[in-house]
Amino acid sequence: MDPAAAATLFSSYVLKDGDTFLIANATGDVIGDSDGQFHNDTRILSRYRLTLGDSAPALLSSMVSRDNVFFVAHLTNRTLPPLGGDETPHGLVHLKRTRFLCADRLFERIALTNYGRDLVHLRLVFEVGADFRDMFEVRGSHRAARGQPQMPRYHENGVTFGYVGLDGTMSQSSLVFSRPPEPLQDGRLCMDFDLASRGRQEIYLEVGADDHALPATRARFRAAASVARTRMRRRQRRLARVRSEAPLFNAWMERSRADLALLTSELDTGPYPYAGIPWFSTPFGRDAVITALQTLWLDPQLARGVLAFLARHQAKEESSFMDASPGKIMHETRKGEMARLRELPFGLYYGGVDTTPLFLVLATAYARRTGDLEFVRSIWNELKAAVAWIERVCDANPLGFLDYARGESTGLANQGWKDSFDSVFHADGSSPQGPIALVEVQGYVFAALRGMSQLALALGEDEASRHWTARSQRMAESVETHFPMDNGFYGIAVDGERRLCAVRASNPGHLLFTGLPSAKRAREVAAHLLSPEFFSGWGIRTLAVGEARYNPMSYHNGSVWPHDSALCAAGLARYGQRDASVRLLRSAFEAAVAFDMRLPELFCGFPRVPGGAPVAYPVACLPQAWAAGSAFMSLQACLGIRIDGPAAELVLDHPRLPAGVEELSIRNIPLGERRAHLVLKRVGERVAVFVEGPDSDGVVARVRG
Repeated sequence: MDPAAAATLFSSYVLKDGDTFLIANATGDVIGDSDGQFHNDTRILSRYRLTLGDSAPALLSSMVSRDNVFFVAHLTNRTLPPLGGDETPHGLVHLKRTRFLCADRLFERIALTNYGRDLVHLRLVFEVGADFRDMFEVRGSHRAARGQPQMPRYHENGVTFGYVGLDGTMSQSSLVFSRPPEPLQDGRLCMDFDLASRGRQEIYLEVGADDHALPATRARFRAAASVARTRMRRRQRRLARVRSEAPLFNAWMERSRADLALLTSELDTGPYPYAGIPWFSTPFGRDAVITALQTLWLDPQLARGVLAFLARHQAKEESSFMDASPGKIMHETRKGEMARLRELPFGLYYGGVDTTPLFLVLATAYARRTGDLEFVRSIWNELKAAVAWIERVCDANPLGFLDYARGESTGLANQGWKDSFDSVFHADGSSPQGPIALVEVQGYVFAALRGMSQLALALGEDEASRHWTARSQRMAESVETHFPMDNGFYGIAVDGERRLCAVRASNPGHLLFTGLPSAKRAREVAAHLLSPEFFSGWGIRTLAVGEARYNPMSYHNGSVWPHDSALCAAGLARYGQRDASVRLLRSAFEAAVAFDMRLPELFCGFPRVPGGAPVAYPVACLPQAWAAGSAFMSLQACLGIRIDGPAAELVLDHPRLPAGVEELSIRNIPLGERRAHLVLKRVGERVAVFVEGPDSDGVVARVRG
């Protein structure tokens, strides 16, 4: 097999619905170490391989539909040995696999068509299995003991697998067909049938986390397919649609929009974007908040759903194992066996130092965008509890910073967004003493306190408003005293010995996003971020070339993360660096083209070379929520757009269109109960702005510059 064909065959194709997702290869088979159907962080289908006789069918093509609902693979037979007749030559039988997920269940249709002139004898063989491994086991965690697998139970319509966990919990998964399969001695299932010339036959199957024994049917497949597509369209419609005359740019915007819809689950608190597939298909705090901030201008309802969920799961007690403290906001939650048994703390874990101030930043941004003070009042106690936790930690720090130190060795050693063990260090490469105060986290606190001050004023709590304003100013002064380096940049952190980690990392780009630095300092930071040491040509590296732990192939020490670059772009735009924002958007778009229009969680930080492409990071999540959302944050930075929903006002500050785009429309922008369309056209060196749509009466677009 040639390398290109091998790469296609072993590419991963992803489907998701609710708390279930499926990863398979290009033929539709589940055969890899991390492939499978997962439900609630447990793999309920670990093996699913389809063959014609003893031969795997040849791949023609495969794809996931543009709306991320259907996976389709086109296959054909290799030369088949005779079953009571002549052999069947290669390429006469077309096999089409169509599958989707709905209501946490896999539905698949296998359609076979004989294009030969003679009747064909076919044996369809299914190799299936379920190992019920916890997601962390699949990722590589070792367990001293596991529960008890149950013997597969074969029945007329398929097979049911079972597993009894160490906590006594019984897990099951069933695979059922539309026609009875015959078990083979080695545990595989098979079906024998004849396919006449020009004949077509269909087989349906379903896989779910239950003991379902009824046969799969065409009617169930069609009904569930309709539900799956309708739900996905409904999720996509919430996000305003970006269109231009540039087909590739449109493809990137549409793919990002579809990926956000795919990753968003409808919880009882509202829509919530799961972080990414495969490793992080679960609610995360930080990831969801940043994704909501990226898309707030286009979809305020996502922000409301994130805020409601995180408010409900706010910590109420102290726990060193969970790194929890009253008022703190959740980092992640898991439902697998290892979490239930507390082998790991991630069942409900709070080890993220930045999630709590970001929660407040999102709440105040949502209020400004929508004017929805009624919702703010409904979570006001949780917002105040979050501020109280921040103030307690800051008061205990000698310099007044929000710092972190894990409670137990099972928790995360580093608790900012760069949470790998080696991501924070001193200039000589040595590890700092805790607790650690990250530079961008202090910016989040600054923005959170200022935002809460504004909310308190709107809710009539004047004394609290004055208190938080004063406190935010003290934070800004302390940052400017203790974090600057001699070269005009900010160090990444201050350690527990009050020593600055004088390392050039991308974190100060987030500080620009919060608006803390002075204009002079912001210009110095911008010059560093746009220098060759940081800017790879595809995005901003997490760590500058030349730093002690720099490695372009590392997770956090020299790689490029699209969401990180987008936050830097938004920060640069905040200080009037609109050309820099356009440059970063263009680099992100060109990287997306190289990745089939889907930006991964991260990629390697090697410098761009003429005719080259960005180098993939091998185990990056794809799709990933804040990578998809980065397209919209970067575009907002270029347009300089701020939306005041209650006033039905769109303000564009020195807007710039993306390179290669002459006209851009943003359709169905939510403005209270109305929706309006915004059209931007390049006119010489300027951008003309128009408001359209049936609800556009009274909507005002103001352009500055």
